[in-house]
Amino acid sequence: MYTVDVSDDSGIRDLKVLVWPASSKLAPTEAELRSAEGAKCQYTSDETTRCAYTLKVTKREAAELAKGTWYVSALATAKDGDTTFVPRAATFDVTR
Repeated sequence: MYTVDVSDDSGIRDLKVLVWPASSKLAPTEAELRSAEGAKCQYTSDETTRCAYTLKVTKREAAELAKGTWYVSALATAKDGDTTFVPRAATFDVTR
């Protein structure tokens, strides 16, 4: 699960997330993240939202996930339309 607090003076409309293995050599762009899955968000104040994203996979899919370093890319969109794109918002390792 990836959890993050996101803020903007106009408030947060949504957060799109993409989880990907470093071994894929993927280089997601802001435009690509616009169609990514959204995180579940709850307002914690007028300006701040806490968002959580869980990668949902079957047991079989989990067993086939690439070992090693993975990244989380994020695209936050404010209520006023401003966006912030972070190509590597978080890093984690998949081990077995």
